[in-house]
Amino acid sequence: MCFGTFDRLHPGHLAYFSQARRYGDDLIIVVARDVNVLKIKGRAPRQTEKVRAKAVRVALKEKGWAGRVVLGDLKNRCLVLKKYQPDFVCLGYDQAVNLGELKSAIREGRLFCKIKRLRAYHPEKFKSSLFSLL
Repeated sequence: MCFGTFDRLHPGHLAYFSQARRYGDDLIIVVARDVNVLKIKGRAPRQTEKVRAKAVRVALKEKGWAGRVVLGDLKNRCLVLKKYQPDFVCLGYDQAVNLGELKSAIREGRLFCKIKRLRAYHPEKFKSSLFSLL
């Protein structure tokens, strides 16, 4: 399972998905809800959650990769962990996550998933914050 905003999908996101695919047969990509992006980043995404989710689905299909794309929960971002019970939670190399909160959600949900921090893919070119300047 991997999480993200995926605003203006780019090759860095695809590298993230490719790395996450190595950790299981069933890739689940959780697209952040618009309201949660606003709360976390302090700004709304450029694309709506539906547009972002569709872009991820199209990219998976074009790559021939199996996987599910789901929207996160509006109020409790950890509910998707309980619902899908992943073996691994894959985090982007620079993804700001409260690890204590994530580990607590895993324990409280009696889940047995491992957390993996994935490698960067040309962060000098493919970083979402660079694309927000365009």
